[in-house]
Amino acid sequence: MEKGQVIISIGREYGSGGHYIATKLAEKFSLPLYDSNLMSDLASEKNLYLHKLKKYDEVPKKRLFSRTVNGYSNSPEENVANLQFDYLRTKAAEGNSFVVVGRCSEEILAEYDGLIKIFILADMQHKIDLVKNIERISAKSAENLIHQMDKKRKTYHNYYCKGKWGDSRNYDLCLNSTTLGLDDSVEFIADYVRRRMNK
Repeated sequence: MEKGQVIISIGREYGSGGHYIATKLAEKFSLPLYDSNLMSDLASEKNLYLHKLKKYDEVPKKRLFSRTVNGYSNSPEENVANLQFDYLRTKAAEGNSFVVVGRCSEEILAEYDGLIKIFILADMQHKIDLVKNIERISAKSAENLIHQMDKKRKTYHNYYCKGKWGDSRNYDLCLNSTTLGLDDSVEFIADYVRRRMNK
């Protein structure tokens, strides 16, 4: 690890504002942000079709239809996940600092001293209101989407990681964004990051 390297890993519940918080932290610390955008880099690097990669981004492996033979999986979900994990490991090994959203980063990058692991959650009504406004759907549809997306993220995460998704013991900081609001949550986490960087 290069001196001064910092990697901010943001796990999040759907509708908690985790992606917004990650974006603002990346801006505040002038760091690259890796989320679904890293698929563009992978597509270019591996000469693959971007729309095909995005289809399997953070999607749980379909175990019933998947087989592994001689270490090679026929699961596109698993292959895309491993491409992303390798990409992030390479960036970290090169000494780069960055913010990463999801993608099991709190565990796959655990060997780096500069890793700061954060999980963002929120009250259900707050999440419903946020998703309803962003997606322009009813409150009931928003609630259903939240349950669906969180189940998908949990299944995806728990397949690849030993630690369980959202378990506070796997993170340095868990924050309910409802309490402070999104922008004050950004400031709170930024202060925590600065304190960690100065240790």
